[in-house]
Amino acid sequence: MGGAVVDDEAPTVKAPDGGWGWAVLAGCFVITGFSYAFPKAVSVFFKELIREFGVGYSDTAWISSILLAMLYGTGPLCSVMVNRFGCRPVMMVGGLFASLGMILASFSTSIIHIYLSTGVVTGLGLALNFQPSLIMLNRYFSLKRPLANGLSAAGSPVFLCCLSPLGQLLQDYYGWRGGFLILGGLLLNCCVCGALMKPLPIPKTVEQQHDQQDKKKTKKLLDFSVFKDRGFVIYTLAASIMVLGLFVPPVFVVSYAKELGNEDTKSALLLTTLGFIDIFARPTCGVIAGLTWVRPRCVYLFSFAMLFNGIADLVGSQSKDYVSLVIFCIFFGISYGMVGALQFEVLMAIVGTEKFSSAIGLVLLVEAIAVLVGPPSAGRLLDATKNYMYVFLLAGSEVLLSGVVLATCNFLFIKTEPCELTLSPGESVTLADDRMKQSSSMPQKVISENKNDNNVRPKSEAVDSQEVERFLKEPEANGDMAACPETCL
Repeated sequence: MGGAVVDDEAPTVKAPDGGWGWAVLAGCFVITGFSYAFPKAVSVFFKELIREFGVGYSDTAWISSILLAMLYGTGPLCSVMVNRFGCRPVMMVGGLFASLGMILASFSTSIIHIYLSTGVVTGLGLALNFQPSLIMLNRYFSLKRPLANGLSAAGSPVFLCCLSPLGQLLQDYYGWRGGFLILGGLLLNCCVCGALMKPLPIPKTVEQQHDQQDKKKTKKLLDFSVFKDRGFVIYTLAASIMVLGLFVPPVFVVSYAKELGNEDTKSALLLTTLGFIDIFARPTCGVIAGLTWVRPRCVYLFSFAMLFNGIADLVGSQSKDYVSLVIFCIFFGISYGMVGALQFEVLMAIVGTEKFSSAIGLVLLVEAIAVLVGPPSAGRLLDATKNYMYVFLLAGSEVLLSGVVLATCNFLFIKTEPCELTLSPGESVTLADDRMKQSSSMPQKVISENKNDNNVRPKSEAVDSQEVERFLKEPEANGDMAACPETCL
């Protein structure tokens, strides 16, 4: 890979906020689309699988459940592989696994074979692509990161609107086996996206310093020290509660409409409406989150999105006709898009670039349990009550609770310290709290002020003041002076 390091870029490497980063963003858009839309798009083949293997709908539903479980549950494994081999090789291998799983599934002779091929193998392949793509996006964007996260998250609704009709078309012309085979070839595009994830080059002086540091310490493949960060613990708890109810309404809204006496085609349009609103909500929220006043308080915007989503569920539970369900889908799509655009942006802001690869793996592992529990629990409630109102009330209460937990705990337990940082002549940004991680070249004065404060998140490492002074005086590769060490992420 030339003279660049594989993956462990130093905090002193400045994020380009553009350039090749836009190619990385395009790859992340595609990977996010495949990862979130594929488990739902596979459901168009369920009727054919039921007829082919003589199983029930609940048996085929396990295919999507296993896909999602692999996507979330293999988070720590992905973190270890990324920290060991780098993002690009892991994504290339993941693309091969994702494609191989669907190709093998086309030759299946039982539903168990599809569980293993589509569920396990393809699910693992998508997981090996999804997490590294987010890590690379975090490294290529700093000031424009909220917008980049919003644009990449829009891949989910866009691909859902495309893959579901495509799957139905393939099934009509080639059957489910031919459809699986063609989708397997389509997933090879994950390898192309992986090839776009070019590691950031490190200046020679910085590279020499880190070579000396590597001799003194061994790099952790999975950093559990993130659990010492109060902000990370609060985020993980709130996110786990949120996913219990977040995915329930999209699963049941079509059945809810049919229960009210609407036609199948008319009921299915509700998901189209939700997805269409979601497409525009995610990048719009990314733009809002990147505003100077909003970005330091992004965690509270995320809390608002949760509260908005929960309230939409609670109000939607009282729907009695098709028009009220359409209105519900509009507001749910807005709030759902806000949550999708902000969830990883907030995590990046909390833990910083250095620990993000480990943090996201651990968060996804915890969320995997909630993802498996949430929709089945709602289904059991529906079987017991025969009333969709209680399902939406349960989902709304869970998401509402997560927003309250996130906002309240951050307000009570996370101390904020406003400060003004100059980026360049005529340009500035305010960081309202210590949630935005400082680089390892941070001035010694700031570190000493926070050292004895137990309510402020611990920094990743302390730096000698002479080293800081030497770094600030040293010119960048393009000949410019480093205007502010905090912007060199």
